[in-house]
Amino acid sequence: MEKENYPLDLGYLDDVAGGDIDFKKELVKIFLQQVPVFIENMKKFQEEKDLENLAKEAHTAKSSVLIFGMEETGANLKKIQLLAEENQTQQIPMLLEKSIRDMEEIILPLQHFMES
Repeated sequence: MEKENYPLDLGYLDDVAGGDIDFKKELVKIFLQQVPVFIENMKKFQEEKDLENLAKEAHTAKSSVLIFGMEETGANLKKIQLLAEENQTQQIPMLLEKSIRDMEEIILPLQHFMES
């Protein structure tokens, strides 16, 4: 798969885990539990125009996606964070939609990894 069409890259996770497959699977498990919460919270905070909490949630999600090599998604979440902090909401819906789509896209490959 071409990298630009597939946001998941486990290379950094491999480095973090140092070859420890159990540790790697534990990080994936935690991430799989976090993704739906990130998505739900960011959607809710956007709808409620709670920019302070949207910025915080985007920051937390950014840290998590970067472990999985999702550089573009991390950059978009950083933009969401900064825009929310600056009360500039015009670009947030588009960036949030793309970030959510990217996070949802990696759920199935990560579930397959957990089963392997």
